[in-house]
Amino acid sequence: MRRGIRAAAVLAAAALALAGCGSDDEESPAASPSNGASKPPAAVELKIGMAYDVGGRGDQSFNDAAAAGLDKAKAELGAESQEVEAVTGEAESAREERLTQLAEGGYNPVIAVGFVYATSLAKVAPQFPDTHFAIIDSTDATGDNIANLVFAEEEGSFLVGAAAALKSKSGNVGFVGGVNTPLINKFEAGFKAGAEAAKPGIKVQSQYLTQPPDFSGFGDPAKGKTAAQGMFDAGADIVYQAAGGSGGGVFEAAKAAGGKAIGVDSDQALTADASVRDVILTSMLKKVDVAVYDFLQTVAQDQFKAGTVSFDLEQGGVDYSTTGGQVDDIKAQLDDYKQQIIDGSITVPTTVS
Repeated sequence: MRRGIRAAAVLAAAALALAGCGSDDEESPAASPSNGASKPPAAVELKIGMAYDVGGRGDQSFNDAAAAGLDKAKAELGAESQEVEAVTGEAESAREERLTQLAEGGYNPVIAVGFVYATSLAKVAPQFPDTHFAIIDSTDATGDNIANLVFAEEEGSFLVGAAAALKSKSGNVGFVGGVNTPLINKFEAGFKAGAEAAKPGIKVQSQYLTQPPDFSGFGDPAKGKTAAQGMFDAGADIVYQAAGGSGGGVFEAAKAAGGKAIGVDSDQALTADASVRDVILTSMLKKVDVAVYDFLQTVAQDQFKAGTVSFDLEQGGVDYSTTGGQVDDIKAQLDDYKQQIIDGSITVPTTVS
């Protein structure tokens, strides 16, 4: 989380080093996230402002996925960037100041990584009508110059929930959420639905690390480890984490308990610390990198559209990983569930019943 050009002291303008260098209707992504098609050259040069959530680059999860999309844009679209990140426990005014300084510094577009920026963005965006903004994981901030990049996290979580149930020997699995918010509730709801579909009557333990307005649950591996240890001690043999940087602690707990864990956002069998990669059964893939790159491409081609852009299972916006081969024996079953979701035979809940 802490590579690239960024600033930790968010309230000081000097720390940003910003020297010169609408509608709410749902839209389909400009290109299928999974089609891999080559992109035409950028029509304009971009100066991108990227405001990460707590932890920034290096979280091996959500922020790193956004960073991957930014890096691709810099390489393929000839863009430059300024990267800053949120600080645990900061006030709302700090996030507002961060976005303001990026816009004042001439960065356009500006991407807010995470729903915690919604209130700040709603205040800042109207002050800079010529700046294109995007926010990931929120539709609470809307406007003629705001694109809302959202995902069907519940669909991908259903698949890894099914994987957990099919691979569990104890009939007991767990879910660790970083912060108890409607967004993370979608991960839990999908995971529980998938587990119960694959093994009716399975026990699913759930725990959130913090409650709003405390968002430290996304960056506290020690809390993640303690929560997961409790689940393993209570009979779980597989734990799914949707907890950002705290997920590293869940992996450590799985290693110590001789259990398995499920990653989130990125393919964490490739990005987690090498000492724990073997405990990662699969990961719920959330293609934040695709969303970021596609958004930047539309801006580069002067095709920006305000409003909601959704990335779901059918579009390849979410999925499950197969790295390590630990779910190869159940892949056919998981792919059948995937097709049923795409066909509409299965409707995945977004809230926990």
